[in-house]
Amino acid sequence: MSFSAERLRTLLGLADTELFLDVCVMEDRGSYIVERLRFRTPRNGAEIRGFLTRPPVNDGPRPAILYAHAHGGRYEIGANELLGGRPALLSPPGPVLAEHGFVTLCIDMPTFGERSIVRESAATKAALWYGGTLFGQMLSEQQAALTWLSMRDDVDPARIGMTGISMGATLSYFLAALDPRIAAIAHLCCYADFATLVATGAHDLHGHYLTIPGLLMETSTGEIAGLVAPRPQLICVGLDDPLTPPQAVEQAHAATRAAYRAAGAERNLSLVAEPDIGHVETPTMREAVLAFLSHHLGAPVSD
Repeated sequence: MSFSAERLRTLLGLADTELFLDVCVMEDRGSYIVERLRFRTPRNGAEIRGFLTRPPVNDGPRPAILYAHAHGGRYEIGANELLGGRPALLSPPGPVLAEHGFVTLCIDMPTFGERSIVRESAATKAALWYGGTLFGQMLSEQQAALTWLSMRDDVDPARIGMTGISMGATLSYFLAALDPRIAAIAHLCCYADFATLVATGAHDLHGHYLTIPGLLMETSTGEIAGLVAPRPQLICVGLDDPLTPPQAVEQAHAATRAAYRAAGAERNLSLVAEPDIGHVETPTMREAVLAFLSHHLGAPVSD
């Protein structure tokens, strides 16, 4: 039997959760609107900060993006990446996505942003000791954010995509593998075969959050990304990125491409691999992501 999304849920120790909105403060920035959000979870009442950007005119349900923030050892940034950017990005993504017609949501992941009072290593150990994983907690909260986003009056639930760089990339293709409500994904700078990373020693450049017991005994990251098929997927990598060495990208892409071929959807899988580029977004990647999301989610491209 082939590896399934349900089996992935089990390995992750993923438990369903919900997000309830407590506070929404709107700010008009002219070419886009910012909503500063505060959610809470029913399980432990934890407060989770979020940011949403959207076009200034509410003219009916729009396509939307669930944006997953990066890691980069910058625990203080978290969801503020949507508005303030980070060194690996060309510019903050929220305003750009709003100008292209998208409603975009980003929330703090555990140990990041306002939740960085708990260390990643401590949160990883605690989750494992209770039979879960930190990455499973992250994905469950992203899934709850997806549910909340899909219920907004200004969002078309059939046209929700997901994107992110680095840790945000991994969250994007894992969540899309688990949840068919994500119509298309575009991810940057964190797509690689984990077994190849272990063989080369590059796995130790990645965070503790990715610790998933038994994962490589049953599947590969390329196969997990293949669970997204036949939905459109854009993969962007730099070939000089130490976190995703070329041989690890090639191994993962072969598995993902095989899944898309089996689904009769190989044309829906795209790879942008740039030579002499490290762990950063490039103008080529930015252009490719915006064109991809606009095409597959039906957002108008701004002049």
